[in-house]
Amino acid sequence: MSTLKPVTHVIFDMDGLLLDTVGLYIVCHNRALAPYGQSVTWEQLMSEMGHTGLEVAQTFCAYFKLPISPEEYKEKVASSYFDVFPTVALMKGADKLVQHLHKHKIPIAIASGGAQDSFELKTTNHKELVSKFSHVVLASTDSEVKNGKPAPDVFLVCADRFPDKPKPEQCLVFEDAPNGVAAGVAAGMQVVMVPDPRMKEEMTKGASLVLKSLEDFKPELFGLPPYDA
Repeated sequence: MSTLKPVTHVIFDMDGLLLDTVGLYIVCHNRALAPYGQSVTWEQLMSEMGHTGLEVAQTFCAYFKLPISPEEYKEKVASSYFDVFPTVALMKGADKLVQHLHKHKIPIAIASGGAQDSFELKTTNHKELVSKFSHVVLASTDSEVKNGKPAPDVFLVCADRFPDKPKPEQCLVFEDAPNGVAAGVAAGMQVVMVPDPRMKEEMTKGASLVLKSLEDFKPELFGLPPYDA
């Protein structure tokens, strides 16, 4: 574990970190792949998490040698979002941490590789929680974000949209995926990683702190207000 330094702002990834969406993405991709006799594994999807939707489509079209364009594949995947995403649940500890930081007036935001339309579907039943965030940056549909994770773009744009424009070292990132951790580190930010328990330990390198659950986070380690006893 590296030396932890105090921060003033917090940026959250969304998929697999705040919302339990990874399994739902697998469902959507496998529906699109089934007509071609293909399916995606959890490991394959995790290696793509954080990329934009088009980047993922380009990778899978090439890997599975699909007879359709990445744009068509992306549309096929997205067609499943409407009935799948509104069912998504919060990850353990997410509501408690977000409510705590908001209560103590710590500026918080979301920086995700997702798109606006899927964001609206995923947050259908979580509007109250989303209202606590200063802003949301979605790499797939935000014109200022040129590259998805592991590039640092989405975190740098997100930090710049806080009214007081904190420096990268003043921001703490929460992530669950290796691409997201790499993006946060490349942005010059400390990163708390909460990986899926199936993830191999070598895939958690680079994070400032690795936790089994958001429930295990101790805000005071980063100079943030501690939870009430």
